[in-house]
Amino acid sequence: MSAHIIDGKAVAQDIKQQLKSKIDRIKGQGQRLPCLAVILVGHDPASEVYVGHKKKACAEVGIESRSLTLPEDISQEKLEGHLKELNADESVDGILLQLPLPKHLNSQAAIDLISPRKDVDGLTPFSQGLLVWRRPGHVSCTPLGIMELIRRTGVELVGKRAVVIGRSVLVGSPIATLLGNAGATVTAINTKTVRPEELCRLADILVVAAGVKQLVRGDWIKPGAIVIDVGIHRDGKKLVGDVVFEEAVKTAGWITPVPGGVGPMTIVSLLDNCLRAYEQAHS
Repeated sequence: MSAHIIDGKAVAQDIKQQLKSKIDRIKGQGQRLPCLAVILVGHDPASEVYVGHKKKACAEVGIESRSLTLPEDISQEKLEGHLKELNADESVDGILLQLPLPKHLNSQAAIDLISPRKDVDGLTPFSQGLLVWRRPGHVSCTPLGIMELIRRTGVELVGKRAVVIGRSVLVGSPIATLLGNAGATVTAINTKTVRPEELCRLADILVVAAGVKQLVRGDWIKPGAIVIDVGIHRDGKKLVGDVVFEEAVKTAGWITPVPGGVGPMTIVSLLDNCLRAYEQAHS
């Protein structure tokens, strides 16, 4: 018996339709549309592709997107000046600073400058602090999307055992906090963890955000578990995740594919955060 495939593309499309309906109503009332400003520094090919995907997704639901492409050699002071201008611009609801930045720039200092109410990527220490305090705020996009995928399985999280591999501020730490806030008992695995496979075999929910190609084998997985694979790596001509899908699908109860699982949910969560920021600005 093989696992149910959690179709992130289909879930993301469903959420996009809901967002579009809300934004169509805003447009029908003659109000300005939600606006996302994206800052791209330099010409990193991968970053340019990601920004293109975000612009396309904004257009699909009716969010206005503004792109600010800055020169590779821009100074920290000038970059921070642009961020301050966007913070002060009342027609901008969300600010996204595309990472990584060129090495001479201090990305953490730049992120710290983003207004928490416009931090639709959920990356500022303020936003992450609100998450720990269980107070309303913008949640990092990938963890927000993961929680929605888990919700769509219909499995109740209260009392379940969750294991998260990885502890980045982008995914691992916030998803561990969200799972704990939802009532799961959470174990976080890092590179120093002894015998991680034994802990994984106890997990009712396993979130793998290690950034290591095909780290998790099928025999690491508890029968019937929900497996969320956040990783994405090129393997020859195909893309694979942090989980050996062909093995895991035989044991898991639910599993996300790579591609088409978590990826689409990250972008749609960004759109959702942008609409929330707009609604908060107008409340």
